[in-house]
Amino acid sequence: MTTITAPAQRRARPVGGNGRGRPGRHAALVAVTALAPTAWGTTYSVTTELLPPGHPLFASLMRALPLGLLAVALSRTLPRGDWWWKAPVLGVLNIGAFFPLLFLAAERLPGGVAATLGAAQPLIVAGLAVAVLREPPSSWRFAWGTAGVVGVGLVVIGPGAGLDATGVLAGLGGAAAMATGVTLTKRWGRPAGVGPLTLTAWLLSSGGLFLLPLVLLFEGVPAQIGAPAVAGYLWLATIGGLVAYVLWFRGIGRLPVTATALLGLLSPLVAALVGMVLLGEVFTPLQVAGFVLALSALVAGQFNPSLNVRRP
Repeated sequence: MTTITAPAQRRARPVGGNGRGRPGRHAALVAVTALAPTAWGTTYSVTTELLPPGHPLFASLMRALPLGLLAVALSRTLPRGDWWWKAPVLGVLNIGAFFPLLFLAAERLPGGVAATLGAAQPLIVAGLAVAVLREPPSSWRFAWGTAGVVGVGLVVIGPGAGLDATGVLAGLGGAAAMATGVTLTKRWGRPAGVGPLTLTAWLLSSGGLFLLPLVLLFEGVPAQIGAPAVAGYLWLATIGGLVAYVLWFRGIGRLPVTATALLGLLSPLVAALVGMVLLGEVFTPLQVAGFVLALSALVAGQFNPSLNVRRP
């Protein structure tokens, strides 16, 4: 009995004891992971203000492929074993399929409607976590995920918002693709000795290679790429691409997957804030209430009271 209970007591000490250090490290990890959707929240403004119009696929390609290939070259590490098919699957779900569906939804729907559909991602992840990861269902996180969707909707949906069937399907498809990618990234983890940077390099390269023929078939290269566009592509590729995804995949590996997905609510909220600053608008009381509700959902979703109830 001693050899069984002693290790169990040692494992429980950091959580059930004085709790110093670990809560702080957890909060720091959440904060660093949240930088990824914060950076993604600038994508809409960068695209509309700096990039050539009518080339969303090319923008997605520039965001993924160049730095993805460069990171693979610098890491000098290629996938091995079953990661030759896992990396492309994750790359397509998280990047290659998600980007085009996101842009299609943004083109066919008012920005607020598209953002609200994207905010449904945590709810999809909550369901996939039960079905794929065999996690016990969390009514707490599901409820806060629903509250987050409502909060985002109050912030970004205007009174004249209309619906388009193709746009709605694209928005939901993009959310489902990203949610599936997040869940499988959590399930498969990383090969031994492979860090978040190398995994991100594989996925960006795979997603970019998936996008390359789509760009050549449907869009081509913009006729003119000026200095503002170059700055925009650099921002999307570095801060909004490689750096953000390294932080995101690192967080997925260490945090509960549903809690991590709830951090994605920051993206439409930051997009609304950036748009407000650029257009000189002021939030209405209803938008402020939605903002507070979405932030509350984001924070509350990082906890799971059912674990505290079960823990002796």
